[in-house]
Order: sequence, then structure tokens, then C-alpha cells
Amino acid sequence: MQFNIYRLWFFVFFTFSIIFYLIGLYLLSFDYLVLLDWNILTLNSCSIVMTLLFDWMSLLFVSGVMFISSMVIFYSSSYMSGDVNKIRFLLLVVMFVMSMCFMILSPNLISILLGWDGLGLVSYCLVIYFQNYKSYNAGMLTVLTNRIGDVFILLSIGIFFNNGSWYFMYYSIFNSNWVIYFVFMLILASFTKSAQIPFSSWLPAAMAAPTPVSALVHSSTLVTAGVYLMIRFSNFLELYNVTFFLLLSSLTMFMSGLGACYEFDMKKIIALSTLKQLGLMMSILFMGYPVISFFHLLSHAFFKALLFLCAGLIIHCMNDVQDIRFMGGLNYNIPYTVACFGVANFSLCGLPFLSGFYSKDMIMEFMSLNYYNMFIYLIFYLSLGLTAVYSMRLIYYCLISHLGLSSFNSYSEDFYMMFSMFFLMIMGVVKGSVLSWFLFPFPDLVCLPYLMKLLAIFLVIMGGWLGYEMSIFSFFELNYNYELLLFLGTMWFMPFFSTYYLSSGILMTSMNYIKVLDYSWGEYLVSRLLSYYMLFLNKFIMFYQNNNFKLYFIMFLIFTLFFFL
Repeated sequence: MQFNIYRLWFFVFFTFSIIFYLIGLYLLSFDYLVLLDWNILTLNSCSIVMTLLFDWMSLLFVSGVMFISSMVIFYSSSYMSGDVNKIRFLLLVVMFVMSMCFMILSPNLISILLGWDGLGLVSYCLVIYFQNYKSYNAGMLTVLTNRIGDVFILLSIGIFFNNGSWYFMYYSIFNSNWVIYFVFMLILASFTKSAQIPFSSWLPAAMAAPTPVSALVHSSTLVTAGVYLMIRFSNFLELYNVTFFLLLSSLTMFMSGLGACYEFDMKKIIALSTLKQLGLMMSILFMGYPVISFFHLLSHAFFKALLFLCAGLIIHCMNDVQDIRFMGGLNYNIPYTVACFGVANFSLCGLPFLSGFYSKDMIMEFMSLNYYNMFIYLIFYLSLGLTAVYSMRLIYYCLISHLGLSSFNSYSEDFYMMFSMFFLMIMGVVKGSVLSWFLFPFPDLVCLPYLMKLLAIFLVIMGGWLGYEMSIFSFFELNYNYELLLFLGTMWFMPFFSTYYLSSGILMTSMNYIKVLDYSWGEYLVSRLLSYYMLFLNKFIMFYQNNNFKLYFIMFLIFTLFFFL
């Protein structure tokens, strides 16, 4: 029964992804836009209207989300086959995808909030799917950080309430005193959802979810919602100076790249690489190129989903061990998965003519052309090199000559997993070039010096070599400095500041408030006064009577003693 329902949803999502993709290409080629208004209820002069916006951007994104989710569901039919609650898992994934599609297709801030909230709520249910303390903590961190973004969107709705409509397209050329607050709130909301500094600590924690969910969350759904929101509102960003947010997103990119080089948990390394790509999308968006950001968002989604699906099978095969130091030599055991893993990693690094190359190379060239300062330029290119460092490190530890200690399980590749990986691998190879033909029919001429053109490729090669050297050094017990490892491995101490530091003080304060106000004087003096008084009298009488008996007995002994004397 469960396999049939998994296959049913796979077929539904796969069919809709193809339909939406073809309609999106049609709208893109003719530059059409369709607004669908559905009047749910009209009462007196107040109407409740559901609006859907179908343009090339929303349809291409929805088709990407549905394609990846169909592959993830097909993969999960094998991955979750031994789980007791696999039907619940499937329904949660379907709700998650529906919330994301609802958010993408909404031009209205209120319906965007519904999809946005649905993403946060269902992601909490998925992160705590394996019910233990670590999952609960990760789920609370995820949902509470995302609640901050929800609050900012609610405040933006309040600002729009003054102006008569919640449709963002009405305000694209609109400037007033309130718009600067609106832009600030939207940027903060997207920063919480896309885990930019200072809200980055929830993203690696969300790895407590099952691996297929991680593939869905980190490729095309939850974390890209903030980037997509910013792309939709990119007209506002042109009105103001957003270089401070450009700095934050560039630092996010650099911080996550450094952290991934010092991390040993396989899923956390891939999560930090997602964070780095989100920083890249946000950075180029704040430079004023929303279409290039969207291009990278789409091309990145496919090879990142493939990377997570391969990681899930590798973790399965290694007896559920996620530490890369225990892995090694997997190319002899699961060659097909290792081949897909290698393609996804190379695409992530930006190896020429794979999917990631087209978008990353275009971002680097436009950044160089844009004449930003030396700091941003260096951060961008160093982060590009760091991608190759942690990718090479991952390949060395998991796939090549390094041999860990963990026993290899009898679990092997099956048809369901290989089918999903095959389609995603094809997308990881060709999607970048296909999208670049569609989105940029007339190529931009980017004139740069010869060395600047080759700098990106040079840094990728250098980063790969450096990652290999780092792996060998750590293999021969040349351990890192502990303080440096702690600093870089904990994302520049961000979890301490954003979670432990805040929660410890606030939780102590709230406990004191509960003790003083709820448990103490108010309850003692008002609601329980009579019962406490009766208990006190009973205790006093019992105490007095007990002591009376003791007193009589002692007096009797003393008199008896005197009598004998």
C-alpha cells in the first residue's frame, strides 16, 4: 500500500513539473503574465480574494520544486521503507511542497505569509521526525528563528495596510516615507528564512531531519524562499543603498565556506555548502542582478538535491554513521552513487560546462565588472576557492584512498534510489546551459583582463589541491589548533550568541518571573490561602499533641526516678 501511494505522488508531481515547465517557457518566450483572481467571499463591501500569479519566473521555479520533490518522494519509497510512520512522512513532505508552491505563486503579502508560515510549521514537524532531544532542540531553533521572519512579514502587511493593497506589483515604482521600513523588514524576513548572518545557526541544526527532507529543504524549498522573496521585491532594492546587507551576505558565504573545511559531519558539510550558495545568491541580488540570482537558484537546486540523496545512501551503507573520518573507499562498493556524488561535487565547484559553472561564472564576471571594492572582490574569490577545498576534502575522505574504520553495511543501491539520482544527475549536467539559453537569449559582453577571466578556474584548481593537502595532513595526525577549530567549526561562535547566550539569560529570567508571580505570592495569598491556613493549623495541632505525649512521658520518667531515689 505505502509503495503505491509514494509512486502516486511521484507521478502527480512529475507530471505537474513538466506541464508547468512548458507553460513557463511559453510565457517566457512571449513575455506573458497571467493573474488568476478567485473571489472566495464578498460581504457588504469587503471581499476575500485569492490571487495566483503565473509568470515565467514563478512557473519555472514551481516546476523545479515539483521535479525535485517527485525524485525525493521516489527515493524515499525505498529509503523510508523500514520506517513505521512512512505515510505520515509522505504527507508531511507533500504539505511542505504545497506550502512552497503556494508561496511562489502568490503576489499578495497575506497569501505569501500563509505559504511562508506553512513552510516553517511543516519544517518543524519534519525536523523532529526522529523523536529525540537533539531533534527537538534543532526543531525549536528552526521554528523560532523562522518566526522572527514571520513577524517581520506581518509588520510589512501592517505597513501596506496604510496604502490600500497587499499586491507587491502595485508598489514597484512607489516611494514614500514608509517604504524604507518595509524594505528593511522584508530583508530581515528573507535573512531569517535563508539563514544569513546573524541567523545562520539554525541551518546546520536542521540536519536532524531525515536525509530526503534535507535534500528537499536545502535545494529548492525552505531556504530559497527568502531569496525568492527578495527577487520578487528587487525593484525596491534599487531605491536604497543596500551595501551593508551585501557585506552580511558576503560574510555568510565566507564563514560557511571556512566552517565546512573544518567540519567532519557529512550532512553538515553539505548544509554549510548550501549556506555558502545562499550567500552567493543574496550577494549578487544586492548588487542589482535578480535574474542572475534566480538563474543560480534554479541551477543550484538540482545538483544540491543530488548531493544530499547520494549522502543519504552513503550514510545508510555506513551503518548510519555520518562522520566522514569513518568512511572511505566507497568507489569499490557503491560505484554508481559515487559517480553521481562526484558529478554533483564538480558541478558545485563550478567545473566548466557542468550546471553550476554557467551561473557561478556569470556571477563572478558581473561582480568583477561591477567595480565593487577590494574587500568584496577578495571575499568572493576566496569563497569560490573554499568551495573546491571542502568538496575535495569530502571526495578524499569518502570516496578515494582514505580508509576509515566503520564496517560497510549490507545495504546496497536499488532501483528507486538509482532512478532518482540518474534524473537529477542529468539535470546537474545540462540544466545550467539550457537555462542560460532560455533566460539570456542575447549574451552579455563582459570584457575583463585575461588574468581576471582565468582567476575563477585557477582558484577552483588551487582549492582542490589545497583540500587534498589538508586531508592528508589531518590523516597523518597533524591536528588543527583546538581554538581555531572551535571558532571555525561553530560558525564563528554564532550558535553561542544566537541560541545559548540568549536562551540562558531569558530562560532564567522567565523562571524567576514564574516563581515570583505565578507560583509565589499571587497564588499563596489569593487562591490557596484558606487551604494553606487549614493545613498549617492541622500541622500545629499534631505537633502540639505529639509533643504533649513526649512531655508527659518524660515527666513520668523523671518523677519515677525521683521516687526511687
